[in-house]
Amino acid sequence: MRLLRLNGVTLVCAACFVAGCSDAPEAELQTWMAEQRSQLKPASQPVAAPKKFDPQIYAQEGKPDPFGVQKLVVGLKSDAASPVSTSSLITPELNRRKQPLEAYPLDTMSYVGSLEKGTKKSALLLVDKLIYQVEAGAYLGQNYGKIVSISESAVTLREIVQDSAGEWIERQATLHLQEKN
Repeated sequence: MRLLRLNGVTLVCAACFVAGCSDAPEAELQTWMAEQRSQLKPASQPVAAPKKFDPQIYAQEGKPDPFGVQKLVVGLKSDAASPVSTSSLITPELNRRKQPLEAYPLDTMSYVGSLEKGTKKSALLLVDKLIYQVEAGAYLGQNYGKIVSISESAVTLREIVQDSAGEWIERQATLHLQEKN
């Protein structure tokens, strides 16, 4: 009896499935799709034609060849004339032993306080959750920074960095006092 009931339910479901797949609803759907396609106008614009490449001839007119040896010689002569001024900045920095705070960039350091004993001032710097006590003349940062002065509100440094032309120049950097709220 149970087998008959299951077969009866299966027969009813199969009949409904076959009835749902008749041609009438499909034809109605196809008609509706054709209507929608005919009403739809594409909103695309035509692609512009590519511009024609117009090659230009290089006219030297007394100028040196940009890829020639002369251009290289001129560049090397100018480099040979200037290293005296730029190397005088960096040579002493390369010949000395690095201090521990030169391993950290300045933006990871915080100036959190100062100490004064007589005329001697010291700054307290927070680096990697440790407090370091530094004085004028100490080196810190990754750009050969040397402490020039310490005040109650800031530590002033002289850094040696390369400019966009590759020349070594001095610049001033400052760590301002960081007050906790």
